[in-house]
Amino acid sequence: MITRQSEALFARAKEYIPGGVNSPVRAFRGVGGTPRFIASGDGSRMTDVDANEYIDYICSWGPHLLGHRAKPIIDALTAALELGTSFGAPTGREVELAELIVAAVPSVEMVRLVNSGTEACMSAIRLARGYTGRDLTVKFEGCYHGHVDSLLVKAGSGVATLSLPDTVGVPRAFSDTTIAIPFNDLDRVETVFREQGDKIAAVIVEPVAGNMGCVPPLPGYLQGLRRITEQYGAVLIFDEVMTGFRLSRGGAQELFGVTPDLTTLGKIIGGGLPMAAYGGRAEIMQKVAPAGPVYQAGTLSGNPLAVTAGIAVLQHIEAHPEIYETLEQRGADLVADVPGGLTVNRVGSMATIFFTTNPVRNYEEAKQSDTAQFGRFFHYLLGHGIYFPPSQFEAAFLSTAHTADDVAYTRRVIADFSREAAA
Repeated sequence: MITRQSEALFARAKEYIPGGVNSPVRAFRGVGGTPRFIASGDGSRMTDVDANEYIDYICSWGPHLLGHRAKPIIDALTAALELGTSFGAPTGREVELAELIVAAVPSVEMVRLVNSGTEACMSAIRLARGYTGRDLTVKFEGCYHGHVDSLLVKAGSGVATLSLPDTVGVPRAFSDTTIAIPFNDLDRVETVFREQGDKIAAVIVEPVAGNMGCVPPLPGYLQGLRRITEQYGAVLIFDEVMTGFRLSRGGAQELFGVTPDLTTLGKIIGGGLPMAAYGGRAEIMQKVAPAGPVYQAGTLSGNPLAVTAGIAVLQHIEAHPEIYETLEQRGADLVADVPGGLTVNRVGSMATIFFTTNPVRNYEEAKQSDTAQFGRFFHYLLGHGIYFPPSQFEAAFLSTAHTADDVAYTRRVIADFSREAAA
């Protein structure tokens, strides 16, 4: 596989951009080698600057539920571009997107649009503190909620991939407001609340973790979080930046039947453009300025182009609920024949193949994976035209554009790798 142009671009990028990339996992540090610089995408495929084509299983890290250049989104954006790119003033499309979100997500009665998942999680935590008058936040090891100072404690995603210390540049006073405990361990949650429940403003959790690889909640875990937070008067926040509109139209909370107080959303609601949101019970959301005293603002919040793309994808989902059956089937087919000696976690169209024989239910168990072997697996797939996440600690995503043939080919390549590795 020829990669000369990617190599040249990476060398140039490292002179002007830290590490040569604008988000750490893209640098391939977890798997080695040169990152591919992408020229275009269409449907389930991406093509790099050296004209190599790949079946894409990162889908821009989740947003492309309908695949690259989905016609409903491209058509809507083409029309919106004729009207302008940004106004710094309200538009009717913001209201339309807010109505679509509220209609779909069980916990959301009011919503505020922002620009990134990091901003949404930061704002939700601030709102929970303002609403409760408390300072502490409980998060879970390996769950990543953006690069917010207080939430980088025991974070997943790129922090896990690069084995970075999680408090460099974070004042001790910020990290001291966060209590990090293992995911899927309800007893530890009970203990923390017995000891400090009157000081805890919020519990924030990925209802299906995607930043230590895909790790689903154990039966009763989310229900237990709901019960404990209600008992102690803390705000339960579901970080559905990944899972929102991916696992179902109503997200993981609809799938598992648990309604949090606040929800953060991102990725899919922007249709591939920068867009995120946080929302929840009206009683809490009314504390956000200008309705209330908890301040949050953004020059590009509710950007007309991002809002337009979000409306297009959410309207498509509403009109075609059958897409979730297709995504479930594609996800199940993708990992149906993964050889023994590996652990597969999957929920709907999110999946991770862990290079360990043991179950993976939390961050410590995820870290037992053979990351060197994962790196060899990644490059084998890449060499055969399959683009998986370049990290053991990230989830793969499917889209409605992935065909049965795409998935069948990928299964064959995975099986070939396993046979060759065992030889």
